[in-house]
Amino acid sequence: MNPVQCVVLLSGSGRTLTNFLGRIDAGELALEIVAVVSSRRDVRGVEIARSANIPVGVFPPRRYESIKSHNEAINNWLARFCPELIVLAGYLCFYMQPEGFTGPVVNIHPALLPKYGGQGYYGDKVHEAVIDAGDVQSGCTVHLVDDQYDTGRILGQQIVPVFPDDDVDSLASRVFAAECELYPRVLANLAAEIRQE
Repeated sequence: MNPVQCVVLLSGSGRTLTNFLGRIDAGELALEIVAVVSSRRDVRGVEIARSANIPVGVFPPRRYESIKSHNEAINNWLARFCPELIVLAGYLCFYMQPEGFTGPVVNIHPALLPKYGGQGYYGDKVHEAVIDAGDVQSGCTVHLVDDQYDTGRILGQQIVPVFPDDDVDSLASRVFAAECELYPRVLANLAAEIRQE
């Protein structure tokens, strides 16, 4: 199968990007990451992409007058790469997909949506909320991106137990390990569907 042309949007360490690149190299994920967008300049994700010879565009949101103009700049830059799949990987800005784009736009969230989703729920804030609520399980969710935070159709979930002695760091570590399994699995399925169309 010819690899699906994919772009990745990130804002931080690039751990998920690293996971994708490893899965691609191992022949487990039929994607070619043709470009990376970062909302921050000095983050490890940018270094990882450049080390892999992937074109990188950096778009700090504070440089734009609105969410719309920020996204227009990103999508105008991405258009030259003709992506078939857009993947958010620790991207902390609101993303609006290109007008007329028909491929999937996907995100992963560190909780079992619809719980602990929406604006303001990201990263450690999610895990803190799960622990504060006394939940006995958490997990991660891969979903389609729509015009609201964390409300798109769910494509896959993986449950992670919450232990009585968990803190934010220990829970976050186990949820991220689950993300590293779930996200490539869902993307592999989407790639296969794209190639069958």
